[in-house]
Amino acid sequence: MLVAVYPAVPPDQLRDEEEKSRLRELDWLLRSLQASFAAVRVGLEECAALLAPREPGSTLVISTHRSDVLKGFVTRVGTRVVRADMQLRLTGVAPTRGGPWYRLTLANADPPPSVVLTELVRVVEGINQSLDVVDVSTWTGDPNNASFIAGQLRLLQDTIRDAVRELKGSGTKRSWHEDAIDPKLFDPPLPKNLSFHLSLSEAALRVELRTLVAVASQELALGFRDRIAVAIGAARKPDHDEAEETFRYRGEDVRVREKVAVESQDPSLMATMTKLVALEHTVAQAAQCLATVMGQEY
Repeated sequence: MLVAVYPAVPPDQLRDEEEKSRLRELDWLLRSLQASFAAVRVGLEECAALLAPREPGSTLVISTHRSDVLKGFVTRVGTRVVRADMQLRLTGVAPTRGGPWYRLTLANADPPPSVVLTELVRVVEGINQSLDVVDVSTWTGDPNNASFIAGQLRLLQDTIRDAVRELKGSGTKRSWHEDAIDPKLFDPPLPKNLSFHLSLSEAALRVELRTLVAVASQELALGFRDRIAVAIGAARKPDHDEAEETFRYRGEDVRVREKVAVESQDPSLMATMTKLVALEHTVAQAAQCLATVMGQEY
């Protein structure tokens, strides 16, 4: 369909009118974006409230499916796990006296010990940084400067996206063998051959336990029959994905003998991730609209 202006307008005048119309639309959009920033601030404050360190915290059940290898619970308050009581059944760990399992309990000390969830710390930092970006966009900077607001929207989107990645467990994080927990946080202290690791995965708390064997001692323990069995493939192989790998753990080369991993969904983390994803989408739409009116690529 062809649209024409009648009577005909000279090309120079038409370009001037188009530019005036674009500037009026840009001015309207910049004023509208202030309301969008206010809505984003409310959403970010709700996310911050969900992750705030408030008692009694979130108590999550830790249990393996269809087995009693690992049973128990952990309690998260803010970015820390402050209580944990689990029962573990792995052949590589001797049972606690008086029971058929090994019991893992955070020590009862003053001040009480806790395990910091590094990814969740970065999520909280990302939310706080996003709030700072919104405040700068609203109060400190020039809200009528399109280039400034476009840059703030890109920064805000990147910061929220990074926080979502941390909640999903796909952000920057250290592996279990690089992030060894202090054994004395537990009562009794963790055995030397037991690794305990906490992380986030898809807004769930992931608990990983591994029994370890030093590479040097494992090789010395292999007798003639064991070497023949390994050579011909008759030896039983560990049924986990790290059986063939060697890790550097606490200054020693080790291999993973047994591994158990359990994920427990945290309602507060799930709600936070849902809100952050929605906020990221809102900011992306605003940035795309502004780029279109400014005549830029997005």
